[in-house]
Amino acid sequence: MNIVSTIIPIFSIIILGWISFRKGFIPETFITPANRLVYYLAIPAMIFRAVSQNPFSQYFNANVVIIAFLSMILIFIIAWFVGKMYKLKKGLLATFIQSSFHCNIGYLALAVAYYYLGNAGFARAGIFAGFVMILQNFLSVMVLNFYSTKRSSKNTFVLIVSKIFVNPVIISAAAGIVFSLAGVSLPVILSRTLDILSGLALPTALLIIGATLSFDLMQKQLATVLSTSIIKLLCMPGIAFLLFYLLDIPKTDYIPAFILLAAPTATLTYVMAKEMEGDTDFAVAAISLNTLLSSITFTFWLTIIT
Repeated sequence: MNIVSTIIPIFSIIILGWISFRKGFIPETFITPANRLVYYLAIPAMIFRAVSQNPFSQYFNANVVIIAFLSMILIFIIAWFVGKMYKLKKGLLATFIQSSFHCNIGYLALAVAYYYLGNAGFARAGIFAGFVMILQNFLSVMVLNFYSTKRSSKNTFVLIVSKIFVNPVIISAAAGIVFSLAGVSLPVILSRTLDILSGLALPTALLIIGATLSFDLMQKQLATVLSTSIIKLLCMPGIAFLLFYLLDIPKTDYIPAFILLAAPTATLTYVMAKEMEGDTDFAVAAISLNTLLSSITFTFWLTIIT
């Protein structure tokens, strides 16, 4: 498992996406439909195939989920405290908090897990992804709703929460777990179809990440955005690693979940900020800086834990 040979190719494709967008090879009109294709079809197909064909009972560790949840909740509290210290306004504060713990699982963490750990490690990551995404989306909705002027509207809150449970990554992981527990083998035709569809997932996702990077917005709010990077990329995985180490969790069990927690800010933070009166400019800046810095922090953390 070579760390450099995993990280450099992944971030090379991200940079290629950024260059391609600036040079016009990837038009802006391409990003939205491509994003939908990856988010609703390709990544779910990849997760379902990996999880369904591997033994759930062997790959699932409840202690890993508990530690992941605890780490996220602690960071959620820390980010809230830091945001208050900065005296950030409501929408910006909510987005600051969300950007400090909401992990880019679907696009970046799963790519690192797949290329670094292989199919078995990816299957473990896919299983844990479903649990982690439920909590991080719930916490995001909660803080955005708390600081929203529309927070009295139960319909908005219920609508967003309901979307959590129709998240394609969560659904594909859950369906894969059912097939795994039932011991059902996929027909050859279906398996090969999923293989072809899965091939679209990671390269397209990485190109999209690169195309949406914004250096201008990073520069405008650099100090505050850098704080989210420290909390998200250093504090959160640091807390998780310490807990995994103290509780003597086997590395093979916790590394896939650790990669999820060490991922940069999710692109979904922009969507949720837009829907629930957060600060969209700050969300884009945090996503961009966190994504770039994660090339360094992923290398650092993978070196530490292996």
